[in-house]
Formats: sequence, C-alpha cells, structure tokens
Amino acid sequence: MNAEGVRTFGVEEELLLVDGATGQPLAASWALLEEYAEAGEDTAGPKLEAELQQEMIEVVSSAPRALVRLVSDVVVGRAVADRAARAVGARAAALATSPVPGRPHVHPTARFGTIIDRYGVLARENLTCGMHIHVFVTSPREGVGVLDRIRNWLPVLVALSANSPFINGQDTGFTSYRSQVWQGWPSAGPSPVYGSVAAYRAREEELMATGVLLDRKMLYFDARLSHTYPTVEIRVADVCLFAEDAGLIAALARGLVETAARDWRAGLPPAKISAPALRLAGWQARLSGLGADLVHPLTGHPAPAWDVVGALLNHVLPALDEAGDTEAVMDGLVRLLERGTGADRQRAVLHRTGRLADVVADAVEVTHSFDRGGATAGAVDPGVG
Repeated sequence: MNAEGVRTFGVEEELLLVDGATGQPLAASWALLEEYAEAGEDTAGPKLEAELQQEMIEVVSSAPRALVRLVSDVVVGRAVADRAARAVGARAAALATSPVPGRPHVHPTARFGTIIDRYGVLARENLTCGMHIHVFVTSPREGVGVLDRIRNWLPVLVALSANSPFINGQDTGFTSYRSQVWQGWPSAGPSPVYGSVAAYRAREEELMATGVLLDRKMLYFDARLSHTYPTVEIRVADVCLFAEDAGLIAALARGLVETAARDWRAGLPPAKISAPALRLAGWQARLSGLGADLVHPLTGHPAPAWDVVGALLNHVLPALDEAGDTEAVMDGLVRLLERGTGADRQRAVLHRTGRLADVVADAVEVTHSFDRGGATAGAVDPGVG
C-alpha cells in the first residue's frame, strides 16, 4: 500500500518473436537480449528478460499506483521489445500461441535445459505466452486471505484475456488454448482454500517433497504468493493482443485483491467452491471465452458470459472507485464488448484473408498500436501517462 491507500501493481508480458513476412516464430531472444543490453535502454522503465524458448521474450513493467502509468509501461515495453527484435530481424507480437507452425528452441541456460530434458514434449513444444499480474499485499497473512477469496473469480479473467485460438496451423476450438496447454504442467491449476499461511506453506512443502517439481518456481498455481516480491501473483491470463486490455485486466485484478483483502479483514468467509469445480469453470472459460455461458463465480451454475462479467464488476466496484479506475474499466469493457477479444480478432482476420500469416501480421500491427479512444490501429501514443 502507499500513502494514498492504493496498491501498487505490475505486469509481466510474454511476447512471441516472429518473422514479420511469414509469421513463423523465430529463435531470436538470445541475440535480441544482446542488442537490448548494448542499446542501454532506460533502466527505470520496463525490462526485457529471457523466457524458456528463444521464440519468446518477457517484458516486465514497473510497479506503479496509477493505471494510466501501467498501460504506458505496457505500450513502452512492447515498443522496447520490438526495437530490439527488429535489430535482429524479428518482430514482437502479443500472441499467446503461434498460429503458424514452428519448432521452439530452448534459451540456453542450465535451468531451462534441465526443464526441457525433464518434462518431455510438454516442455520441448511449449510456446505459450501469458500475462502475470502482481498486486501488492501487506503481509503473507493478507496474501493468503486474498488467495482464498479471489480463486472463484479467476476464470473470468481467462475469458476476458482470451487470445490463443490457433496453434501450429489449426483452430483449436478454444479461445484460450494457451491456458489449456498450461494445465498440463504438474502443479498448474486452481488451489483449495488455505485458511492460513501455515496451510499454504504446508501445501508448498507437500508438493516439493514429491520430487516432481524442479524448484519452487514451478509451483504454478493459478494465483500464488510471489517468491520475489511482496505481492499476490495472478497467472491465468493470456498475453493480451490489445495493450488497453492488459490494463483493463490488471485493474480488475487489483480490484479483486483489494476487495478480497477487505473481506478477509472483515472476517467474511471465502466462497465454497471446490478446486475441481473451479477447474471446470476454468475449462469453460478457456473454451468459449465471452462467446457462451460461463460458470458463475458465486453460484457455480452456468450464466451468460456478460452477466458474469457484470457480477465481477459489481464485486470490485468500490475498490475501483477508490483507485480511480472505474471510468477506465467501464470504457475498457465497452470496447471489449464491441470489438471482441484477441481470439475474436485473430479468427476474424483468418476468415477475411484465409492466411494465418496475415493473422500474425495483423497481430504485430495491433500489438504496437494504441489509442486512448480504443482504436485498434495507428501509431503508439507516446504521451500516455
């Protein structure tokens, strides 16, 4: 928290590195990071980091209080990544899976090499790009109280962020196939209600004791206490095609954390929805996105997707008001309703052109286009924030 009582937050976006002409993923991260280091980009702004595969790059934002600053970080971070990518013959695209077939190449570190060796085809063929949202919490106790009270809402964030309908040249039938693939990792998925820090730590120790996980970084819960920062880390979203959607989902996530923390302090119990039921709710969100019914987070029954989004908005509205985010979130939801998700955009481009390479080319353009009025193309607005 800070003097104004608004939690700091930040995002980590994984971007796909592609050939701008063919749309194929390119193993460019090693050379890109060398170019980035030599360019000496502003160390106070977003940072670039390696990911498992050389066809990916991670962009890490700062941890601001203001939503407009976070969106600015997303826009600037994407531009930084693309400048470095262009210098080595690639482009950076906010695609959560690769529409065009390609064989991944591991980034050459000892840990990544061990993951490739140990986890078989799941790791070798993993080329999925997500967005992780960090929201400040005052203590592990508050953090666990938050985890227990946001878990039932996380499938809604999956549906809002859906941006991975294609993989290796085919339509998967899912709107967020990235998150479907991600469920194959040993510890991925929803968590039970913990009730205490001791129970949370006991669950970590129980899983580590199996020897299945390489290290604690592989505790891939849908949401967890960060091992690096004093934050709750929400890990369910696809990387968003539209930069403004990244800000929308981050604002909703911060609203969820603040609302959950207040409920925890007030002694209000978490929703009584089991982890298996949440797994089904997540599956439905991954499949249909906003295009069909979702599982309602409060009833556990099917409900129209936009009714569920409305329930989320009502749930977090006091927190959004106090953070000054309500207008931006409302505008963002209206845009999303009118133009659809990244998955909708990708499918529309394929329907119009018949070429997956055009889907990638369009995604590159949209990734680096931003307009405060919600337009989907045009130059990056350097004055945001």
